Amino acid sequence: MKSLTALAILGAFCATAYAQDGPPITISGFGTGAVTRTDTDDAEFSRLNQASGARKDWRTGVDSNLGLQVTGKLSDTISFTAQGLVRKYGDEDSYGAELTWAFAKIKLSDDFSVRLGRVGLPVYMISDVRNVGYANTMLRPPTEVYRQVPFDSADGGDITYQHAFGDSTVTAQFGIGRANVRLNDGVQVDFKPAMAAQVLLENGPFTYRLGHSRTKLTINDSPNVQTLTTAFTALKMTGILAQIPSRDVTGTFNSAGISMDYHNIIGMAEYAKRKTDTRLVHDTTSWYVMLGYRWGKFVPFVMHGDVKQDSIRSFATLPTTGPLAPLAAGANSALKAGLQSSTAIGLRWDFYKSAAFKVQMDRVKTRDGNGYFLAPKPGFAGSTVNVYAAAIDFVF
Repeated sequence: MKSLTALAILGAFCATAYAQDGPPITISGFGTGAVTRTDTDDAEFSRLNQASGARKDWRTGVDSNLGLQVTGKLSDTISFTAQGLVRKYGDEDSYGAELTWAFAKIKLSDDFSVRLGRVGLPVYMISDVRNVGYANTMLRPPTEVYRQVPFDSADGGDITYQHAFGDSTVTAQFGIGRANVRLNDGVQVDFKPAMAAQVLLENGPFTYRLGHSRTKLTINDSPNVQTLTTAFTALKMTGILAQIPSRDVTGTFNSAGISMDYHNIIGMAEYAKRKTDTRLVHDTTSWYVMLGYRWGKFVPFVMHGDVKQDSIRSFATLPTTGPLAPLAAGANSALKAGLQSSTAIGLRWDFYKSAAFKVQMDRVKTRDGNGYFLAPKPGFAGSTVNVYAAAIDFVF
């Protein structure tokens, strides 16, 4: 379990700040209290990098979280921000706390600013608020796109340029750092360096985005990767080995997005392509489209998303019978990405100032495998699952 040190530090920081005369301190927070279930006990529905998910019984851990953010303003040009987040994330099925942001921000001019420390990288369209349910129409970010890059922040820094040109505002951001992620199966992945850049154009009710991310990734503590590498090395299958490197592998993630809030119509869409130089981390294309209609305090919405694999899903040269069949099965299993599509309908109700109630039903169709479901039972592959969730999002 990740320690509670992060929030303890934040709490101590707040107490100290109020006990002394010093720079102005702003404390804010956000959270989601949610319950989630599905209509099957044959597999578990989860968010990115959770050790377990929901079956037929209602569970609180899939979509619930609590965040606290503290900002101290040292001067008109320098400020400090720390954000802690409590949620279920990583290789243990329990709530843990993490320090998601901890940076100093320096305003270089009216247009340029720099952040140094632990910062969120602009990988996705809603990277900065993907964990803030109140800031989003949907109950959760679309699974098909938001599982492709498994980290929220990096230790390093970024630079942002923002300027208004007439009725339009242009924002350009570049970040670089290092991220280390312990996945839900215990495998540790080191992203060093992790770089992300984006350009945003805001014009009236529309926002357009282009993003590019690049990294060198290393897979550690993976028994499956170690077994495959050792076996193919002993068999001198250098052609296979050359396709499954696990250290200092180049990976890219390119994306484009658009959002709008036009009269009563709300919309958002993203399209993304992931590509790496190893078959162990699959090349994918993913996308989603969401549309909603604001009717007073109510926003009914619909979303459809899909992910497909662009890289090969098996080594055709490996035998499927004989003594090498188990090795071939393991290798081919490692090559298969989760394939699925989701269609969701939901309703957001802003029932109170700074609080919203949401309900959402997703119909998830898996293809040629188990999709992104956890702990599948035999025969689950190719199934269609309904996922139900209700949540209260709030900020303070």
